[in-house]
Amino acid sequence: KNGKIINLTNKKLEQKDVLINGRIIEKIGENLKKNNSNIEIIDCTNLLISPGLVDMRVNIGEPGLEHKETIKSVSMSATSGGVTSLVCMPNTTPPIDQPAIIQSIQRKAREVALSKIFCTGCITRGFMGNEISELQLMSESGALGFTDGSKTVANVRVLKRALNYAKSFDGLIIQHAEEPDLSGEGVINEGEISTRLGLVGIPNYAEAMIVERDLWLVKDTGCRYHVSHISTKETVEVIRKAKKEGLLVTCDTAPPYFLLNELSLESYRTFLKLSPPLRGEEDRKEIIKGLIDGTIDAIVSDHTPHDQDCKRLPF
Repeated sequence: KNGKIINLTNKKLEQKDVLINGRIIEKIGENLKKNNSNIEIIDCTNLLISPGLVDMRVNIGEPGLEHKETIKSVSMSATSGGVTSLVCMPNTTPPIDQPAIIQSIQRKAREVALSKIFCTGCITRGFMGNEISELQLMSESGALGFTDGSKTVANVRVLKRALNYAKSFDGLIIQHAEEPDLSGEGVINEGEISTRLGLVGIPNYAEAMIVERDLWLVKDTGCRYHVSHISTKETVEVIRKAKKEGLLVTCDTAPPYFLLNELSLESYRTFLKLSPPLRGEEDRKEIIKGLIDGTIDAIVSDHTPHDQDCKRLPF
């Protein structure tokens, strides 16, 4: 009782009660009466009631980095936050670049039996950027899309081959957009703050540059293309224009990019060192605008587990 229901059909918030019998929702209505002494009442004041959330960008520690996180711990965290399905990135050790690893993760997820865990596969073997993985075999094993995780596919010829290959079975290519030669040793957004802190910066256009480059390939191949965790004003503008042109492009962003800006780093707080880095206030406002007008299709958690020893370090 007393919860606000997210009605996806009418796109409204409605104050209603929900009657659940076992695993079945029997009735949704206003001021439902208690007609049975066995009914347990859950007070949902100030809470939202919604269908299960889907998080389409999650980095997990297993296999390889179980000291940071396991499939069980990520499932427990997700479920407690209402996330019933999540898509894991291939940045595991070994990376998800073959069907056997996907099947292993899915088997463990079934054993834990909390959130559903779906996988993406590497575009290139070992996400080294040189040789395309067996995309179709991974797709047949359950991979929902293909990405090199936190690495950009920098080689244009390799990416074009991957887009052509994925197009043949209606696959999805997901790009982490950051020009690697420009970002280099960068740890923060390039600008006044990076200069003042004496830290190597990553320019805004390093992101939009890759997206603009890739859109030529999307136009040529007709493959579905998705940009992960966009963070800059320029990228929003490029994607908005591409959508108007009818290209098969989608994108997502993560909460830090519409809640925080680079001023949060003034105390050299490495807990806020992210990839892509926190940007300027103008970028933050444009990300919000992109969410409102539908240019940005989804919000992801971009969950990346780190132990404290990894984060309590100098920039």
